[in-house]
Amino acid sequence: MRRTGWRLGILAVLMAVLLPATAWAQTGNLEIFSWWAGDEGPALEALIEHFESLHPNVHVINATVTGGAGVNAKAVLKTRMLGGDPPDTFQVHAGQELIGTWVLADRMEDLTFLYEQEGWFDVLPERLIKLLSTDEGIWSVAVNIHRSNVMYYIPKNLEKWGVSVPKTWDEFLAIAPKLQAQGVIPLSVGENWAVIHLWESVALAELGPEKWEALWSGDLAWTSPEVVRTWERLDQILRYANTDFASLTWQQATDMVVDGEAAFNIMGDWASGYMSTTLGLKAGVDFGWAPSPGTEGIFMMLADSFGLPKGAPNREATIAWLRVVGSREGQDIFNPLKGSISPRLDSDLSRYDTYGQSVARDWQNDIIVGSLQHGVVANERFMNDFATTVMELFLSTRDPIMTSNAAQAVALQAGIGR
Repeated sequence: MRRTGWRLGILAVLMAVLLPATAWAQTGNLEIFSWWAGDEGPALEALIEHFESLHPNVHVINATVTGGAGVNAKAVLKTRMLGGDPPDTFQVHAGQELIGTWVLADRMEDLTFLYEQEGWFDVLPERLIKLLSTDEGIWSVAVNIHRSNVMYYIPKNLEKWGVSVPKTWDEFLAIAPKLQAQGVIPLSVGENWAVIHLWESVALAELGPEKWEALWSGDLAWTSPEVVRTWERLDQILRYANTDFASLTWQQATDMVVDGEAAFNIMGDWASGYMSTTLGLKAGVDFGWAPSPGTEGIFMMLADSFGLPKGAPNREATIAWLRVVGSREGQDIFNPLKGSISPRLDSDLSRYDTYGQSVARDWQNDIIVGSLQHGVVANERFMNDFATTVMELFLSTRDPIMTSNAAQAVALQAGIGR
C-alpha cells in the first residue's frame, strides 16, 4: 500500500509539473466583457457554450454592453480599468486600441507563455502576431479576422436595375444617377462610426496601401493634397447616400440593401454574418460582395481579441478561456456564425460558407493593411478625437481642407507624426 501510494504521489507531482495549471478543471466565476449583443450575440454564445463543455464548473458571466463598434462598452471598460475593477477578460480590437491604451498603462499581462504552450507561433501568420505584440510581449489572443473594405449588394436587384458592381468610385458615381432615377438609393450608410468606416475604404482607394500606412507612421501629412482628396471624394459619394444616416444602425443600413431600398453598402464582413445567421440569406446566392471600389487585392483587416488584465479576479479561468479562444475548434465554432474567418492557417474551411472561404483565400493572398475605425492603426486618443472632432466637422461643413487641418492637429496631439 505504501509503495502504491508513493507511486501515485510521484505521478501527481509529474502531472503538476508537466501540465499547465489551466489544463485542470476550473471553477468560480468568469466575466467576459464585450459589445457582442443582439445580432452578433449567437457567435459569442456558441463559443461560451463550448468553453462551458470543457469547464462545467466555471460560471460564465456574459457581460455585454451594446453600442455601435463598442463605443459604449469602451467607456464602461475605461471606468472599470481605471477604478481597479477589471473584468476577467474583455473584447478589444487587436493592435493599437489595446497596445496604445491598456498595455501602455501597464494594465495587461504578457501572453507569450501561452503562445509557446499552445504552439500558436506555428499556426498564426507572423504579421498578425507582430500586430498583437510590442518588444515587451504579446498582449492578446485574436479570435477572428474581419475584413473592413467590403461592398455588399443583392445580385437579383442589380440585374433588375441594370447596373453592375462598380470597381472604382468613378464607376459608382457614374451609375448612381441611374439608380436614383429608378427611386433607388445608391449607397446606404449608418451612424457616425459607419461613415468613418466608409471613409477608410475611400481613403484606401485614393491613397493605396503604402500611403495609407504612411498616414499612421507620420510620413504622410493629413494636409497633403492626396489626403484632402479623400474628403473631396467622400463628399461626392455621400451625395448619393440616404440623408437619415445619422439615425441608423449598421444593421438598418444593411436592411436597406436587403429590402431593395438601396443598391450598395460598405461594411465589414460582420454584415455577412448578420445576413446569413440572422436573416437566413445564402451567401453568393441571396447576397453578393466585392472589395470596396478601388481596393481590389487589398485586405483592410481588423481582429477581435481577448487579453488578460492585471488583477483579473479569476486569472486561471481566464487563461483557460484564452486557450479556447485561440484553439482551432473554438475559432471554427465562433467564426462561421460571426461572419468572420479564423486567423489560424489550419482552419477547417469546410465549416465556412462561400463568403468565409472567399475571404480566407484573400487573407492568404492580398496586401494586408489595418483599419482605423476598428482599432488597428491608431491609438484610442486619435480614434476618439477623429470621431468627435474631425468627422463631425466634416459632416457639418463638408469642407475638405478644414477637415484635413483638424485631422493633422488631432494626429499630432495623439503622438502620430512626431
